[in-house]
Formats: sequence, C-alpha cells, structure tokens
Amino acid sequence: MPPGNISGGKQAAPSLCTLIPWRARRSPHVTQRSSMKTLSNLADRQNISLRLSALLPDDPARWGSMSSHQMVCHLDDSYKVGLGEKYASPATGYLQRTLLKWLALEMPLPWMKGVPTRPEIAQGKGGSLPIDFRQDVRSLLSTLDRFCDALPMPCALHPIFRDMTAGDWMRWGYLHADHHLRQFGR
Repeated sequence: MPPGNISGGKQAAPSLCTLIPWRARRSPHVTQRSSMKTLSNLADRQNISLRLSALLPDDPARWGSMSSHQMVCHLDDSYKVGLGEKYASPATGYLQRTLLKWLALEMPLPWMKGVPTRPEIAQGKGGSLPIDFRQDVRSLLSTLDRFCDALPMPCALHPIFRDMTAGDWMRWGYLHADHHLRQFGR
C-alpha cells in the first residue's frame, strides 16, 4: 500500500520517504546497486570505452557549450580527480553530501543538464585544453583504465559529494561518462 494517511487522524508533514515516488522506493534499481550500471562491471566499462572511441571531433552537442573535444578533456580531468592526480576545489554542503549524492548515484534517472562543474575541470576555465582529438581520446581511455583498475585506497574526496567508496566512484564514473556521451548523441 502506498504511503499516506492510513490512521484517519491528522496527517504529519511529508517526510523524505513520502516525497520520493512509491515505485521509485520499491524499485530494484534503488535498493540493489548491483543491478545499476557501473564501471566495476566489465560490460558497462566496455560500453563506455566503445562509445568514447566512436566519438568524432565534429559531433554536435545536444545541449551545453562544450565541443566533443572539450568533453573528452573534461572527462579525462574528472577521472584524474578521482585518482588524486588533479585537484578540484570543494563545493559542498550537507545537502550535496547526502541527498544530492543519493539522488545522483542511486536514482535510475538521467542526470540534469547544465549543472555547473568545478572551475579546475571546466572547459574555458581551469580544465585541460584540447590539443589533438585522437591523442586526447587515447589519454582519456588510458585514464579510464587506470581509474577502473587502480583507484587509490582510501578513495579521494569528491569535490561535491565528498566521502565516496570505490563503488560510489565506479557508479559516478559510469554516470558521468554516460551523461556526456548522451550530450553528443553517443
């Protein structure tokens, strides 16, 4: 039975559980991370690698201002943050570390478009500059392999979500790449 006023008395203010649709809370995607896409699953990792390899420098963006080449550099920088090889300034509060992190990593929904990133990995600000498209894709694929195979322990802090397990980083790594690949129709 869905949540609601079953006592017949005065209804309490809505809790977080009542704000999340009943089906979403009962969904196996929410309660069983193993059924969600993650870079720790070899098939999911290969899917991301193949989609990255298929990118073209002139693929048009469906949203946002980055070119496909800039997106490749952005993803490379982002994985380097997870590896502890690149710094990204923290921008976090209690809601980002809890609710936003849970929504981003656990809900079976596409990420929102246009969410700002940290300046150190933003193209046109502090992110790595695109140089040669195919070389930059090879660098990204190499970084992705290192990210999947040699994530440091303890894990680096995420600039927004802060404390992340290796499983969190692998889920984030899949979702982040998938988000930007969809941005370019891949």
